[in-house]
Amino acid sequence: MRARPRTDIRTGAPAPRGGPNEEDLPVSETHATDAAGQGAEPTRPTPPKPGPPRPGPRPGPPPAARPSPTPAAVAPPAPPAALPSPVPSAAGDPGRWGRADDDGTITLVTADGERVVGSYQAGPPAEGLEHYAKRFDALVTETEVLAARIAGGGDAKASLTALTALREGLGEAHVVGDVPALRERLDELVGRAEQGVSVAKEERERARHDAVARKEALAVEAEKMAADSTQWKQAGDRFKAILDEWRTVRGVDKKTDEQLWKRFSKAREAFNRRRGSHFADLDRQRVTAKARKEELVDRAEALADSDEWNATAAAYRDLMTEWKAAGRAHREADDALWARFRGAQDRFFARRGEHFSARDTEFAENAEAKRALLAEAETIDLSDPDGARARLREIQERWEAIGKVPREEIRTLEGRLRGIEDKVAAAADAQWRRTDPETQARVEQFRARVEQFEAQAEKAEAAGDRRRAEQARAQAAQWREWLTAAEQAVDER
Repeated sequence: MRARPRTDIRTGAPAPRGGPNEEDLPVSETHATDAAGQGAEPTRPTPPKPGPPRPGPRPGPPPAARPSPTPAAVAPPAPPAALPSPVPSAAGDPGRWGRADDDGTITLVTADGERVVGSYQAGPPAEGLEHYAKRFDALVTETEVLAARIAGGGDAKASLTALTALREGLGEAHVVGDVPALRERLDELVGRAEQGVSVAKEERERARHDAVARKEALAVEAEKMAADSTQWKQAGDRFKAILDEWRTVRGVDKKTDEQLWKRFSKAREAFNRRRGSHFADLDRQRVTAKARKEELVDRAEALADSDEWNATAAAYRDLMTEWKAAGRAHREADDALWARFRGAQDRFFARRGEHFSARDTEFAENAEAKRALLAEAETIDLSDPDGARARLREIQERWEAIGKVPREEIRTLEGRLRGIEDKVAAAADAQWRRTDPETQARVEQFRARVEQFEAQAEKAEAAGDRRRAEQARAQAAQWREWLTAAEQAVDER
């Protein structure tokens, strides 16, 4: 069963959790009255007994912002155990700090004087003094519970509020005990709680600063992607990841958080607009590309049955260049158009391949025929130049009639034929030189010129004209070389 709410032993109001329960007090407490009319404080009415507690809220994380809780509200479900207090217990020897008069008046005695704290009519005066000493010990216990909470890293602000309330109410507390020692203890704990509040504030500020810096970095990253990213898929995924991370960053004040959120939201919207514009342009480009490629397909299909092998092959190369420059249509349409374009191209090049395959076979046969003709030409009798020329003309006519040969064999075959043609021509030239009457006349002419210049040289020498003599001898030497060459040519016939 849940404990009944306690009554504050200092003021008579409902007490916060953490102090002594009403069950801890003597039954006669409900009959105790203040010493009214006897020079003491006015009689305080006994507070009404509280009713059954209402069901509390379901457990869960606290809202982001709540009013500062009372000392009772901040107590965890299982408060830490109080440590031994430096304040002495009053219950063991209450007479050290107070007295009970015969009329039931209870007085607190301190170094600063005396103060009536209540009246006890439910039993002997000594029992009343013990009762008010237990009230003091309950305050000490509550104080040490808060001390343990501070030492354990509990909510310093809530503890400070509770400790301050205890200290402020101590001057009028209806208790008997070492009040100065308790006040000193409360002063010490308030100082420690204030230090804890300061540390917690610094930690919150540091956490807030880190959270602001993180959201600032996320906003800057979002703005950069919004401004220049063209990796649409990756950037879109990153925006989603940033949003997920954004929701996990807490501790930013509302004003700053709203400002940063506006920046991120604005960047995301700008990116979405730019991405939408890009894909709208891309759709328009794809429509244009489709129309352009349909035209290219029509032209390709018109060329598929052409027999202009070289010109059409060049035309297909040009069409392919135009195809690549046309851009991409939507995938389904682009694939269908490409299949038509490639089909027309393949049909033409298959026909072209068949044509050149047949031609290569024909050229190979022509090459074989020309090799046979060369073998025949190499048997021409060069001793009969006229017959050799006639035979060569016949072979040349047959050569032309055979037709073309493979490109790689043209030079070899033509070279062999030219070699035979050169031999026939050389034989004809040799015969002509041997039978040419002008050759002998030319030899005699060269000899006469040699003799003429030698005579001129002797005559000039005799006349003492050495320069003309040297010129004549030089000319005679030149003509003698020509004479020697002409005589050798005649001898070789």
